[in-house]
Amino acid sequence: MTDLVGKVALVTGGSRGIGAAIVRRLARDGADVAFTYVSPAGKAKAEEVVAAVEAAGRRAVAVQADAADPDAVRAAVDRAAAELGRLDILVNNAGVWSDGPFEEVSQAEVDRVLAIHVRAAFVGAQAASPHLPEGGRIVSIGSNLALRAPFPGVVLYAMSKSALGGFTRALARELGPRGITVNAVHPGSTDTDMNPADGENADHQRGLSALGRYSHADDIAATVAHLAGPGGGTITGAELTVDGGANA
Repeated sequence: MTDLVGKVALVTGGSRGIGAAIVRRLARDGADVAFTYVSPAGKAKAEEVVAAVEAAGRRAVAVQADAADPDAVRAAVDRAAAELGRLDILVNNAGVWSDGPFEEVSQAEVDRVLAIHVRAAFVGAQAASPHLPEGGRIVSIGSNLALRAPFPGVVLYAMSKSALGGFTRALARELGPRGITVNAVHPGSTDTDMNPADGENADHQRGLSALGRYSHADDIAATVAHLAGPGGGTITGAELTVDGGANA
């Protein structure tokens, strides 16, 4: 596909899992792609993703940046636009898992989860806005747990991902007059190293799905690519759930 030829995207948390699948798919559809990874320990995986983008004939920029650091998020946005010449698409994907009894969640964990899932999306969009042209796209990766909590222990995670719904709707109204769309994609159980399909809780999660299986990271990437491409031109302020019917 060549729907995104001439476009430039930035994907936060793009060195592994869903983020890496999104980077590869956008490159396959023709975009040049910058992405962030959190620490030096992730450099090897980042280099693998860069190689995949370049194998697709596109340019890639890997930026070490912790989404919990707002200055690093802003710098990553500006570097992507500077090194690749423009910025058309921002995908707020960086995330961390958090679970456990509500009473035992520490203040430090609250601060970090909200910083990565909520503040980073706001700061990233704010930094990207001056760069985005008419037809620009902002997509945030949430979770189906933002809409329905089928088991206990996910209060902080669900709360943080739920915030992306209000962010998406309000920002869609604000940027709509400029022709920029803003949407959220809510994955369900997806086979990644964070939540492998052969993990100890995998059978329970499969049982929640109408299809009885995990999603693949490429399933989420395909939805993001649609929103980023011509087919997503009039979809804005929306929350799309990609979870095999778990929230049906």
